[in-house]
Amino acid sequence: MRRIETALLDGSWPAGARLPAERELAQQYGVARNTIREAIQRLAARGLLQSRRGAGVFVSDGLRTGIASPWGQLVADHPVLCGDILEFRRVLEGATAYFAALRADAGDRERILAQMHALESARTAGDVTAEAVADARFHDAIALASHNAMFLHLHTSVIGLLREHITTNGMGVREEDVGAPDLLLQQHRTICDEICERRPEEARTAMQAHIDFVRGHVRQQGDRD
Repeated sequence: MRRIETALLDGSWPAGARLPAERELAQQYGVARNTIREAIQRLAARGLLQSRRGAGVFVSDGLRTGIASPWGQLVADHPVLCGDILEFRRVLEGATAYFAALRADAGDRERILAQMHALESARTAGDVTAEAVADARFHDAIALASHNAMFLHLHTSVIGLLREHITTNGMGVREEDVGAPDLLLQQHRTICDEICERRPEEARTAMQAHIDFVRGHVRQQGDRD
């Protein structure tokens, strides 16, 4: 059960993922199928896994609901919290970029590059919505690549809020400033390059510069409002 928990915490099985069959898990962990079944039942009782008849066992979003659940409405009701979110993102995502540069493996770099390519394709097509979605997923991939259970848990706990925030602000900045889309794309390329080239300090600085750029635009929008 602890080994399955570790796989949930480190992102090996993200929310919504289907677990391998009992037989495969039993072989993987070197235990009897009854042991696997009991572990799954205990984790399901705690809300971390969901057993769907005829479909299998899936990872629930239980790890991320504890912090994020009340925040979506609060942010909607109190736009002033936007500044707090960006301040939090600057600290958290600067750290995740740093550790991603230190620890990303080949699979992590492939995921980050895939979202970078998705960003570039959306920009070329002029699809602002797709670009903002790829933006959010790019940040998700970096958090996963940090290989720090607490960073990943914290990021996952507020991922709904952060994704909505990244998407909303990303679209806002891109639509309000003619030159912003190209600058945002270049910032993401720099972050991607620094992580893939294993330069942690440079990756953190690039991420914080990116967040500061967004903060500046949000601040200007608030002044106009």
